[in-house]
Amino acid sequence: MAGIAGALGRGPLLEAIAPLLEALRHRGEDAGVAALRRGAVGQRGGAPFCDTRAGLALAFDGALYNAPALRRDLALRGFRFAGDSDAETLVRAYQHWDKDVAKHLRGAFAFALWDQRKERLLLARDRFGEKPLYLLERGENIYFASEARALLRVPGFSSALDGEAVRACLAHRYVPGPGTLIAGVRKLLPGSAAVWQFGRLHELRYWLPPDHEPAGRPQAGDPVAAFTERLEEAVRLQGAGAPRPGLLLSGGIDSAVLLALMTKQAGGVKTFTAGVQEDRDSELPRAAELAKHFGAEHHELSLSRADLAARLPAVIASRDAPVARPWDIILHFLVREAARSVGAVLSGVGADELLGGARRHVALHLGFGRSPETAPEMKPGASRLRRALYLEQTRALPDGLLEPAERVAAAASLQLRAPYLDHHLAELVSSLDDGARVRGLTGKWLLRQAAQRLEAGREARRPGLGIPLEGLLRGELRELLVDHLRGARSVTRAYYDEKALDRALEGHLRGKRDNDSLLWTLLNLEIWHRTYSAP
Repeated sequence: MAGIAGALGRGPLLEAIAPLLEALRHRGEDAGVAALRRGAVGQRGGAPFCDTRAGLALAFDGALYNAPALRRDLALRGFRFAGDSDAETLVRAYQHWDKDVAKHLRGAFAFALWDQRKERLLLARDRFGEKPLYLLERGENIYFASEARALLRVPGFSSALDGEAVRACLAHRYVPGPGTLIAGVRKLLPGSAAVWQFGRLHELRYWLPPDHEPAGRPQAGDPVAAFTERLEEAVRLQGAGAPRPGLLLSGGIDSAVLLALMTKQAGGVKTFTAGVQEDRDSELPRAAELAKHFGAEHHELSLSRADLAARLPAVIASRDAPVARPWDIILHFLVREAARSVGAVLSGVGADELLGGARRHVALHLGFGRSPETAPEMKPGASRLRRALYLEQTRALPDGLLEPAERVAAAASLQLRAPYLDHHLAELVSSLDDGARVRGLTGKWLLRQAAQRLEAGREARRPGLGIPLEGLLRGELRELLVDHLRGARSVTRAYYDEKALDRALEGHLRGKRDNDSLLWTLLNLEIWHRTYSAP
């Protein structure tokens, strides 16, 4: 794992970047800074790549899964390499493709490249937003970092809470990009690049999920075979950069298919699963069954509700936003267990958003439910299902799923990789008609067909990392909940109608109403507020 930060403009840049890197210490012990004239880039978890003869300095976070192919291509074009690092590969690719370099990368990445000769800073983020990058502009200077909280260390920057972002967080349980809870700090959107040159910052989208367009002509041949082949390629590429990567295994079909493919390619896969002891629908038995079937070395964590309650403040402190999904706490334990024996794990995240795996997707495909919003970039003629999936791929996926998972993994020094988010796979799936994703009452039809061929078996009753939230809020978190939402020190209480808040709280604690999702969101926002001392 790595964390990147930097500054461009006037003033003592080296002094400005040091506290930003210190705030990213948990992403890597070693830190380095490269300063070339008016630009400075820094990196935690390794030094920036610097080519002083070419006047180029790069801070890089993530992995390029097509780095070997890029090196072969660039070598044929006359470029020479001192090693096989992703950073050097990216710098040489920039020398060839210039500002369009991100279009040729296949991976999960965020980078900052300072070109001294052109006095240009290039920032870019991967297509689906697996790696984060935050920006802050102050006068003639621009600052960036892997985490928003690092930008709170910019000299002279006085943080304030963004009221619109708070309302968005309450509505969605995450803050949609490019906003953040901190006024003045914003996210670089997934699939975007930003160029700072001649005193101005220009942002552009170099890639959009293809579901923003209507489906083209159905491809000839066997779509299940084509899908399986493309997913197998993504698994191979993402596993090649780390010796024997592990797998986060749930009882669901998403990770079961990944396990089947990993076993086919190498065997001896290490799998990691966690569950809550009080959860009657725990996926632990199903995950253990899958691991045994494929001969995996299985690691299982059985957690108590007390374990989850005790770690909630720490999980929030490791993030830039409240914990939207309760199972992020389980993930906190799970990645730490995995980090004991592997440096990277594959995950099934993104399968629902790519393949239409939720009940709402089936309903939309059948013509039920409210028609999804139309984003400005959406082309006329896109189906209801495609519109819904596109909005999820560009909003809930990067900001509600990938961002918190990346933070938790980074805090454990573990690389989290998502084969379902390979953009070649996404482009293949999007080229098929809607029936490849939802057929009748069945979602993720394409994946289920692949699972049958791979003998990855049936779906669990309730896949995913579950958590008994209702009992947690009435039990182990009850005192914390009441103190934070009703106590004298409550900061966010002023945001709400106090009578309505108290009714929701009392009704839930007495078992008259089920307000667990609402109260969970409010509790997390209050804890975040206190942690980051936002006024």
